[in-house]
Amino acid sequence: MKQAMVRESRACGGSELAVHWGLDAAVDYLNHGSFGACPTAVLEAQARWQRRIEREPVQFLHRELEQHLDRAREALARFVGAPSDDLAFVPNATAGINTVLRSLRFEAGDEIVVTDQEYNATRNAVDFVAHACGARVVALALPFPIASPDVVLERALAAITARTKLLVVDHITSPTGLVLPIERLVRAARERGVETLVDGAHGPGHVALSLEALGAAYYTGNCHKWMCTPKGSALLYVRRDLQPQIRPLAISHGANSRRTDRSFFRLEADWPGTHDPTPWLVIPEALEHLAQLVPGGWDEIRRRNRQLALWAREHLCAALGVALPAPESMIGCLAALPLPDRTGPASEPLGLDPLHVALYERHGIEIPVFPWPAPPRRLIRLSAQLYNRREQYERLARVLRTELNGALA
Repeated sequence: MKQAMVRESRACGGSELAVHWGLDAAVDYLNHGSFGACPTAVLEAQARWQRRIEREPVQFLHRELEQHLDRAREALARFVGAPSDDLAFVPNATAGINTVLRSLRFEAGDEIVVTDQEYNATRNAVDFVAHACGARVVALALPFPIASPDVVLERALAAITARTKLLVVDHITSPTGLVLPIERLVRAARERGVETLVDGAHGPGHVALSLEALGAAYYTGNCHKWMCTPKGSALLYVRRDLQPQIRPLAISHGANSRRTDRSFFRLEADWPGTHDPTPWLVIPEALEHLAQLVPGGWDEIRRRNRQLALWAREHLCAALGVALPAPESMIGCLAALPLPDRTGPASEPLGLDPLHVALYERHGIEIPVFPWPAPPRRLIRLSAQLYNRREQYERLARVLRTELNGALA
C-alpha cells in the first residue's frame, strides 16, 4: 500500500488518451512492447462476445463460430495486406513459430540460420527442432549499437550456405527494438533458394504491413501487442504454395474433414479444440476503436508513436551522455539504449536487473532493463503508445541519472 501511494504521488500519468485504457495511474507505463495493453472499450466488446457464447454455447460454437471467424479474419487480412485464406489465428507468435517449425522436415546436416538477437522462446523452438533431427543452428551476430540496416543484410547473406534450409529472423527485434530490413532479407534469401520464417511478434500495428507483397514463406505476429487486442490473439500467415505442409500444433477435427468448400489449411486451423475464441473475434472492434482515437487513424497512430519513441530515445541518450545506438531508419515504436554495466547480482527469483526492480518499486516506472548481450552488460528498452507523453520519459531520465549515480551504478 505504501509503495502504491508513493507511485501515485510521483508518476507523471499518461496523455489525454490514457483514459481509453485501464492502466494504473500510479505507474508510468513505458513497456507496451512486452504484452501490449488492451483499451477498456475493446475489453467490453470481448465481454459481450463471451456473454453471447454462454447464452447458448452449442449454437454459437457449433453453428455460428465459423462465420464470425471469417469476419474477424477478413478485417485482419485487410489490415496486414494478405488474402484472408492465407491467415490462421493462433494465440501468440510463439505458437505461430512452433506451428511452422514443427511442421517442416529437416535432415541431419541441414542448417537453420537465426540471429543472436532472436527472442529466447523462438530460439528454444529452433534448437529443439534442430536437435531432434541433427540439423545445425547457425546464429549470425548482429551488433548493437549498429550503423546501418546494410549490416544486417550483409551478415545474413554471409551466413547462408548451400546447406541452409530456413532463415528465421525478427521483423522487429525484442531486446534492441530494431526494425530489420525484412523486405530485402526475404528477397535476397529467396534468390538463394532459402525461405524465411519471420518472427513478427511486434509487427502488426507497429509498422504498416503488406504480407502478400513481402513474399515471405511464413510470418507470425501478435495482435495483442501493438494492435491492442485482448491477450491471446495472433496471426500466422503461410504463403499459399506452402500451406499443404503446415499442420497446427493441435491436430483436431479438421484433419479428416470431407468438406471441399475450404482449404485443408483453413479447416485444420479454425478448430484447435474448445477454447475462448473472443480474443480473435474482437479484432475488428479493436481495429475500429483504435482508428477513431486520432484523426488519420492507424497511419497517424504509427506516426505519433514513432515520433514519440524517437524523441524519447534522443532525450534519454542526451541525459545519459551516450550516442544514439542505431539510425532512425531502424526505429519504430520501440527504442533501446545501452546502460553502464551492472555491478550487483540479479534480483531473485526472476533474475531481474536491480535497476529494473528499483525503477518500478521506488519510482513506479514500468520499463524493462535487459542483460545484453550478456551480463554484466545491459540495456533499457522504451515503448511509445498513444497513452504515453513526453513528461514520462523526462521523469525517467531524471530517475535514471539518480539511480545510476547511486548504489546501482
